[in-house]
Amino acid sequence: MTLDIVTVSSAPELAADVAARLVATIVSVQADGGIARIVLTGGRIAEQILTQVSASAADIDWTRIHLWWGDERYVASGDTQRNDVVADRELLARVSIPDAHVHRVAGAEQCESAEIAAERYSADLLATLAEQGVDGQPWFDVVMLSVGPDGHVASLFPEHPALSDTAIALAVHNSPKPPPTRVTMSFPTLSRGQQVWLLASGREKAAAVRMLLSRAGYLQIPAAGVRGVTSTLLLCDAEAAREIPEGLARPGV
Repeated sequence: MTLDIVTVSSAPELAADVAARLVATIVSVQADGGIARIVLTGGRIAEQILTQVSASAADIDWTRIHLWWGDERYVASGDTQRNDVVADRELLARVSIPDAHVHRVAGAEQCESAEIAAERYSADLLATLAEQGVDGQPWFDVVMLSVGPDGHVASLFPEHPALSDTAIALAVHNSPKPPPTRVTMSFPTLSRGQQVWLLASGREKAAAVRMLLSRAGYLQIPAAGVRGVTSTLLLCDAEAAREIPEGLARPGV
């Protein structure tokens, strides 16, 4: 699957571009009578994207969308380290989405281990897909993943044993980035998105972007291990794209 590259000049423009693409995709899926299934990301850019999406909330039928996260920190519900807390503040508190359509990883106070939280997350996903009659189709319409300075995506870190796990969702221990215990979707699950969007913002991401485009393997650059069913986009701001060879990327719209 070809990796298409889009660059914009700044982080705010990147957030606006991604938000516009996301709203347009959701509206298109719903216009065809479908239920939009979106995997949200964490990271600094996620907050800006969700703020932008909330400004277009009226364009979306929030009863026909299901939201997931590619990974979550195994801490208590409501802890500010969790990815879903940002989504609650910037988007979910402003829209009328059924609680049952927001698929959260159970907090540490709800499960005695990250393994149990991962099992529950996996079961929730399979049950939801079965209820929606998804058979032989991509599980998600869009999977958004922030690319870390080391090339990690979700909670799949370079050289980590979790990279070889094929479970739907799995526990991650000894993360090189705090907190050390997390729950993440696996490579096979993340690659069940119709579209996968890899997001990179900031100069500290430039080396990872360069290595991703140099055909480094997923063990060194986990972002290389995820591809969409029909399309994969690498969306960068100018700072993250500074080491991309000239002529390889195309400007964003």
